[in-house]
Amino acid sequence: MDVGADEFEQNLPLLQELVLGADFVGLDIEFTGLRSSLSEPHQISLFDLPSEWYLKTRRSVQQFTICQIGLSVFSTIEGESNKYVAHSCNFFLFPTTFGILDSEFSFQASSVQFLNQYGFNYNKFLKKGIPYMNEEQEKKIKQNILAGDWRVRSSLDKDQIKVVIDEVTRWLDPAEEGDSITLPGIAGFQAFEVQLVLRQALPNIWTAQREQGVVVKKVSRQHRWYLEHTSCDRASCWKEKILLSARGFSVFFQMLVRAQKPLVGHNMMMDLLHLHEKFFRPLPESYDQFKQNIHSLFPVLIDTKNVTKDIWKELNFPRVSNLSEVYEVLNSNLNPTKNSGPEIIHANKCEKYVDTKCPHEAAYDAFLCGSVLLKVAHLLLQRAHSNSPATEPSFPQYLDMLAPYVNQVNLIRAGVPKVNFSGPDYPSFRPPVLILSVARWPGVSEQQVYREFQNLCKFDVRRLTRSQFLLLTNKFKDARNVLKEYRGHPSLQVSLYRYWRHAPDVKCLLQVCGIVTTWALLAFFLGRPSP
Repeated sequence: MDVGADEFEQNLPLLQELVLGADFVGLDIEFTGLRSSLSEPHQISLFDLPSEWYLKTRRSVQQFTICQIGLSVFSTIEGESNKYVAHSCNFFLFPTTFGILDSEFSFQASSVQFLNQYGFNYNKFLKKGIPYMNEEQEKKIKQNILAGDWRVRSSLDKDQIKVVIDEVTRWLDPAEEGDSITLPGIAGFQAFEVQLVLRQALPNIWTAQREQGVVVKKVSRQHRWYLEHTSCDRASCWKEKILLSARGFSVFFQMLVRAQKPLVGHNMMMDLLHLHEKFFRPLPESYDQFKQNIHSLFPVLIDTKNVTKDIWKELNFPRVSNLSEVYEVLNSNLNPTKNSGPEIIHANKCEKYVDTKCPHEAAYDAFLCGSVLLKVAHLLLQRAHSNSPATEPSFPQYLDMLAPYVNQVNLIRAGVPKVNFSGPDYPSFRPPVLILSVARWPGVSEQQVYREFQNLCKFDVRRLTRSQFLLLTNKFKDARNVLKEYRGHPSLQVSLYRYWRHAPDVKCLLQVCGIVTTWALLAFFLGRPSP
């Protein structure tokens, strides 16, 4: 089901009911851009500590925005054995533009091209996107709305507002008290703003929102005063409606937070960064504060990328590169528990994915995340109880099997492979750092070193001295291959990096100590009296 601004508010009560009754929620997000530095290893690299990775990525999250959120709400079916129903929804989002709020964001050409390839509906994103804001933005707009400060920038084009005012003014002069006119084609959040401007500009009219559009009625000033102070449409209620409409998807985000359901994603670190920035608060400078905030919002996170990466080799499954391939393997005969695993059905009005594959459509990927979670958890449960009598699995049992992976989120290209949101990060288990000493290649740069090795394997490169570079990969076999391939090379000497031997600060310290020791010995011998 695709949800834009027009459908969102009317479906909000149903969405809240679904989340409250869920076992867990699958999540996927599409963005207008990712980190350009993913393709530039000298910027985001395996050398980065998680805090360094966070600060670099934080800047790009502030630069781009969310264009689509996919949620797949999984619930057990009462009275059915190990059977789940999934409600999958695509939410098209667009930042709130009202009053003082007018967000700026960038498009990354490669991201636009990628989403176009998979049929992303940019028209719905740009024209029908659900507004949203974080808590800081909400405070600013609330102060303006409740203070009655309407002299702010309009989210509608100023020319459009002028056309509306001119039309109503021309009608108003000959109209009699009690006459009305309908302004068609104005709905949703824009309808609030049109009424806002008209009520402020014209003291002898009253407005109302109807299915056919905004209705403007000519009234006396006395009747206008009466309506403002006694009707259910009085200013205070109306302002609250404006605020609710302006908050948009942020209202549902708060419902999701309050529900405290397990949140499941695949390679979900970027998703969490954007959730924090767009719906909660601007990302803090402190990496530890970010972790604490996310853990308070979502106490149970499960990243299926981290889970499958950890167990895939142990299960002797073929190597796969993306979520769709993981799902296919678990649905194939390679999975020994394929026929005994949980049954997953699609809810009414969510049958799009029954026979249709829609990779990189957010709701489809969210559904795959939830399905992978259940299938992997069932596989782990069956292996753990292989010698015990078969019992009907329950979701709490599945969660017990996944306990070692809870709040462990995969981290791409950093000094550690995952982030622990419920405590300190675990130490990295990476291949050793290599040191490259360059001879007869004056002025060599990090990019040139990277290109030298890229055909053999992928290394992140960091300059150590004028003629020395550190090399780091996430594959042990790549480190071994380079040591073997460049053994005896005439101008490129590669060896294992040893801090106490190669670090410039240590070498400098040893040199200073050597000089001090030498002078001390000279002073000692020269200062001795002759026999």
